[in-house]
Amino acid sequence: MRVLIIAVGSRGDVAPYTGLGVRLQREGHRVTLATHALFEESVVSRGLGFHGLPLDTREEMASRLAAGGAGGGDGLRVTLAVNRIVAEHARALGEAIVAAARQADVLLLTPAGWIGGHVAEGLGLPSMGVYLQPMTPTREFAPATVTTRSLGGWANRWTASALLAAGQRPFRAAVGELRHGLGLPPVKPGAWLAGLRATRWPICYGYSPAVVPQPADWPEWNHTVGYWWPATDQDFRPAPELADFIAAGPPPVYIGFGSMPAADREALSALIVAAVRRSGLRAVVSSGWAGLAPAGDDVLTVSEVPHDWLFPRMAAVVHHAGAGTTGAGLRAGVPAVPVPFMVDQPFWAGRLERLGVTPGAIPFRSLSGDRLAAALTEATGDPRYRERATAVAGRLATEDGAAGVLTVLEKIARG
Repeated sequence: MRVLIIAVGSRGDVAPYTGLGVRLQREGHRVTLATHALFEESVVSRGLGFHGLPLDTREEMASRLAAGGAGGGDGLRVTLAVNRIVAEHARALGEAIVAAARQADVLLLTPAGWIGGHVAEGLGLPSMGVYLQPMTPTREFAPATVTTRSLGGWANRWTASALLAAGQRPFRAAVGELRHGLGLPPVKPGAWLAGLRATRWPICYGYSPAVVPQPADWPEWNHTVGYWWPATDQDFRPAPELADFIAAGPPPVYIGFGSMPAADREALSALIVAAVRRSGLRAVVSSGWAGLAPAGDDVLTVSEVPHDWLFPRMAAVVHHAGAGTTGAGLRAGVPAVPVPFMVDQPFWAGRLERLGVTPGAIPFRSLSGDRLAAALTEATGDPRYRERATAVAGRLATEDGAAGVLTVLEKIARG
């Protein structure tokens, strides 16, 4: 089948689907990834088809969230802010998805690419969800993008349902125009979501049940299948200075915040240097979208280095607790120090704490040199964290997240 994966968002929202796409192609499907121009090279270099979507996520999302204080800890506020940014491009996004979908047999939709569900309906194509965060309402926990505290069983489920409907409201005008152009009748957000549930619309969740066990009250057409790892770059060779730095002493720690913005990159860089020196460790620091640039004999700043190569060589990993980076650290079997900024990151940081692979999360708004140094000292000095991380990594190595997606695709192909 001709499979179109629609991935909207930052690098962490796109990279796992390169690995999923490569696996689907290996099984005989032809895969195109519709995403932003920023990620075209990483898609095409893996042998996948590429179709461009509007919105420069690095320029618009990172800069605007930084200006708005994205690290402030209000998960709901930031979630809605991200949603509004995407909604501003909804008309162009819908048009681009329609153009791509006309060359597809089935659509795989990521959470921010849900507008593709209307396109699939209009073109008479089957579709399914491929999500990196738990989105289906459940009594077991509150929405991952809002809070880490349980609101109580009924309230957890109600809040998640309300959030799904509320997230569609900024898109109403664009969706109305899109549906009209496709010859579809207008529909209210709640009614559309109810229609998906009535048709048993399948969703595969790309994280391990060892990290988030599937809730008992989820419907049978929701499947927690395991991680989809970003496609390996077979041509990657570490820069000589990186290889030399790692070899020059005991394993360093990794510090990086991925696509997260920083209102004051100089201050954050200085904080990192202070923490590394107080802990007596060495560090490889990823500059990321924040443009971090700490300097010193015990610190090496790098740009993009594949996590599957770098993380196993580290003594611990400090990161923003994005879904993909959290999984990469667990896969590598190394202790973690999560520093969540916003949206679903506190949720994943909490999962790391439950697994016992971290001495505890440090919310970005509370980050200081002393706190980071103390966490690094504990994470690298207490062998129990690595032992637990190694055990989780062993579990993840037995899972095949793409297999669950293939099973659903086979059912779709059979009609």
